[in-house]
Amino acid sequence: MAASYPDQHMQKLLRALSTLKTPAELALFLRDLMTVKELEDISQRWQIVLLLEQKLPYLEIAKQVGVSTTTVTRVALWLNHGQGGYKTALARLHTINKSA
Repeated sequence: MAASYPDQHMQKLLRALSTLKTPAELALFLRDLMTVKELEDISQRWQIVLLLEQKLPYLEIAKQVGVSTTTVTRVALWLNHGQGGYKTALARLHTINKSA
């Protein structure tokens, strides 16, 4: 990761994202920002995270999501050795689900 992460442009994007208050607002913003393919790709990555959390084998995850095992391995690497973003989101979702 570059030493200047997040750079000033990324910081502006992050600030814009942080203003959105509902999943519906976020969905509209992301659809305007990205192509359908880009949205599908990041959605697949999140599916992989959720399946990795269930301790499913990489090959099974790859088949279920429709990606290569290389993609599963890459996501697993970031889940286990990244910046902690995936783990923060997972923990917060578990908290929300427990209180619902």
